[in-house]
Amino acid sequence: MKKKSWREKLADSKGCPKVCPIDDTKSKRWGTGTFVIPAPMEVDGLMRHVPKRKLTTIDYLRKALATRHGATIGCPLTTGIFAWIAAHASAEAEAAGVKRSTAYWRTLKSNGELNPKYPGGIEGLKERLVSEGHTVIQKGKRYFVEDYEMSLANLEP
Repeated sequence: MKKKSWREKLADSKGCPKVCPIDDTKSKRWGTGTFVIPAPMEVDGLMRHVPKRKLTTIDYLRKALATRHGATIGCPLTTGIFAWIAAHASAEAEAAGVKRSTAYWRTLKSNGELNPKYPGGIEGLKERLVSEGHTVIQKGKRYFVEDYEMSLANLEP
């Protein structure tokens, strides 16, 4: 069986988006209400709307998705996974010569940290972010965009 490409994974919605009640096992961590499991293309779409020199975080993506679907929260696990898939699909498209793909380096982890699992690793992300005017600092073994809050994009749900 042939392995799916990143772009095929991105296009596979698996029946999402769907809004689910937060059950007892998740309520200790997430509180009460509902959570949305987004479609991968939704996450990619939000990431695509981050303009040059602006940033977003996984938390901001989750909030925009929750608002869009009338849910209490966006699922932290699937939103992060789908952002990772979008990043790899973008790198795959870029390698195939596609000119305008998702600028995944502008999507940071929740606290402004660079995601080392994105294509290009820390060095590749640093290079792209610095070229857009951001300052990347190291704290221990982790890397962050300095004052990232000042560059957050307004993501409309």
